[in-house]
Amino acid sequence: MKKVAFVCVHNSCRSQMAEAFGKVLGLNVFESYSAGTEERDCINPDAVRMMKEIGIDMTLTQRPKLLSEIPSVDIVITMGCNVKCPHLPCTHREDWGLEDPSGKSDEIFRQTRDVIKEKMEDLVERIRRNEL
Repeated sequence: MKKVAFVCVHNSCRSQMAEAFGKVLGLNVFESYSAGTEERDCINPDAVRMMKEIGIDMTLTQRPKLLSEIPSVDIVITMGCNVKCPHLPCTHREDWGLEDPSGKSDEIFRQTRDVIKEKMEDLVERIRRNEL
């Protein structure tokens, strides 16, 4: 089974939502991880709240992690790091180019969450079809 890492600098918001969607939508298709380069104490509370709105509680199985805490992966998805995206060895890499919704309105958070879900559905299908 392929291993997919969703990475950004802080691993507290977008990459955490992607990991959560990966665990649900990618179940039995790939293993889902997220990580970053800077340590954070907790997942962004707004991200937790927005995911709970659709029935996913990230706090049950997730926490912010550094790149060194996840296993070797096959696929790396960067979230749209404006500064410098973390680098991990992999066989496929892509950037989803998402703006960080931290500190913005609930509507912006919902839009980001929904875009991540759409991109995740596409990723799941591409992996199922052995395109990645």
